[in-house]
Amino acid sequence: MFALSGMRTSLQEIADACGILPGSLYHHFDSKQAIILELVQRYRHDLDLVAAQAVDEPDAAESVIDRIMAFGRAIAHCAVRHRAALLLTLYEPPAVLGGDLAKLALQAPAGIEAAMLELLLQGRESGSVRPGIELPLLADRLCQSMLHVGVGVSHMTPGAQHAPDLRLRILLRGITARAPSNAALDRSAALRAARDVIARWEDERGDDRAAHLKATARTEFGRRGYESTTMRDIASAAGLSTGTVYRSFSSKEELLASIMGSYSENLKTSWDAVVRSGATSLEKVDGLMWVNINVLDRFSDEFMIQLAWLRQSPPSTPNLDFSFRAQLRQITTLLVAGCRSGEITLTGSSADVRARSLFEAIMMPLGIIRVAGAKGAQALARDTVLRGAMTRRAAGVS
Repeated sequence: MFALSGMRTSLQEIADACGILPGSLYHHFDSKQAIILELVQRYRHDLDLVAAQAVDEPDAAESVIDRIMAFGRAIAHCAVRHRAALLLTLYEPPAVLGGDLAKLALQAPAGIEAAMLELLLQGRESGSVRPGIELPLLADRLCQSMLHVGVGVSHMTPGAQHAPDLRLRILLRGITARAPSNAALDRSAALRAARDVIARWEDERGDDRAAHLKATARTEFGRRGYESTTMRDIASAAGLSTGTVYRSFSSKEELLASIMGSYSENLKTSWDAVVRSGATSLEKVDGLMWVNINVLDRFSDEFMIQLAWLRQSPPSTPNLDFSFRAQLRQITTLLVAGCRSGEITLTGSSADVRARSLFEAIMMPLGIIRVAGAKGAQALARDTVLRGAMTRRAAGVS
């Protein structure tokens, strides 16, 4: 029910779906939070099983890369099967769901990351994984990419069964056989456009009251979830009276619109600037990766608000991916131009699934940015999306 209808699902709806009275449901779980905790525990247990199977005695006929691909598919299938629990554990869950869930969610999926790292180490030893790439970061990136198959609506689109393989191929093989050097990419018109627009982003975290309220609301909405946060909560966190908050913003809706409006505008302006630059398709992908690393680095609270809304929404919500629709169209256009010129080599499934897979690859996970920093995340992005983590010999490239 959570996967179909979102976290707004009530205990009454769950009882109805089970064909029992709500009172009978309370014999098993005393709250919705208790059910969620059980679902998260079951999801983590299944992830651990997937990890254990990945490092079991390998088939001698299988290469390390084949094992990584099979492991990735298993993670993706687990993520889709446990979508509700996945959304609650990608990042810190809303505080209103309780401390037990918060503690569980904050535990990284260490089992699958350790198993992926073990496979990558074997790949490095066999000459299948390129030197110079930080393998713990790569393991995290591969695992997160597979878990994200269960986020949003991509797993519901036609041809979505090919998404795990496509995403893995992008990160392991790259999208081109002739990636430019870092020095050449740093001089590109796309990266120059990205840097120029990032430098112009407005910083609203000043000292005036409205900016202070918006900064406080960002944190509270991301921490508690929008629906569970009241204007009184925001006033208390800001050290102001509720009346003072209402004199600056007439409603919670107006406050949210003010926060997310500037965030969306900065994102759109940045993407448009890179896409309109006189750069090659490959250079534009590189510029977009730098934009999104900086978006998550600078606007992590807004990202958390967006994720909180996704948690609350069922996959069938109309226009669930509306905020990314323009970017998906831009990626589709880039892919067509890049494939036509021979710059980009990405085939398989439908144009929509290819665009969604590249879009996900461009979006570096927030956790990696926090660990590696913006420059470290950029290096990982180039070494995977553009060049591929596999050696040319392992990828079958002469």
